[in-house]
Amino acid sequence: MPSPNIEGQQRGYVIPIGGAEEKIDNPEILQKFVELAGGKDAYICVIPTASQLEDTGDRYQTLFNDLGAGKTVSLPITERSDAQNQAYVDCLENCTAVFITGGNQLRLSTILGGTPIAKTIRQINARGVHVAGTSAGAAIVSQHMITGGSTGIVPTEDGVNLAPGMGLINTVVIDQHFNQRNRLSRLLSAVSYNPFLIGIGLDEDTAAFIDENNEFTVVGSGAITVVDPSDIEYSSMAEARRGDALTLLNLKVHILAAGSRYNIGNRQAFA
Repeated sequence: MPSPNIEGQQRGYVIPIGGAEEKIDNPEILQKFVELAGGKDAYICVIPTASQLEDTGDRYQTLFNDLGAGKTVSLPITERSDAQNQAYVDCLENCTAVFITGGNQLRLSTILGGTPIAKTIRQINARGVHVAGTSAGAAIVSQHMITGGSTGIVPTEDGVNLAPGMGLINTVVIDQHFNQRNRLSRLLSAVSYNPFLIGIGLDEDTAAFIDENNEFTVVGSGAITVVDPSDIEYSSMAEARRGDALTLLNLKVHILAAGSRYNIGNRQAFA
């Protein structure tokens, strides 16, 4: 389920980023995130769990402060026991935005899944706190998380690996480094399982700023590929043998560059 609705309150933005976001020359995505978080009044919690580099959290902490955030803290959650730490939960309860770094998304799901940290992130997002994630941090914001798969264009029966995500939004499946790593086939494989899902492929240095109405705006230097299977007439997934190429009829695909919008609820794209 997505972050629960709370009567009288608007859900915070959910902001998946395709990875390799610009940090120096034109950090448009990160600057917009800091502004949404409150600028000089922002209190940002960084979760570097996906990364195995010791300085990842500190680097983002410095970066956000340099971009004008009032306060940034990094929560060094590297084991499941850390995700039980009440002090870290208290930080999240008081923050205005959360940023989940890149790395290995299975570290995120296996360390955070079912813990007070994961539950608190869902709860505060429902109360209006913005949650962004880059690369692995983008993949985990949806209920269905891509953890691996094949590269190329043609979807196959075994072309994608899925695991439960954090569930801040439950109607999309997200892939990142999309154009740079040629990941169309695994996104198509993912949506072929069930046309309830909308596939969102994020290029590097590109983000979807998803608002409380489930409409997103594209920000960054690349594009977002949206795969809408709602009108699909036929999928061969059920009959395919392991490794077979799939037949998918009547898929709708949008390529959205900076400034374009997409409404996830009614599946409408806007230039």
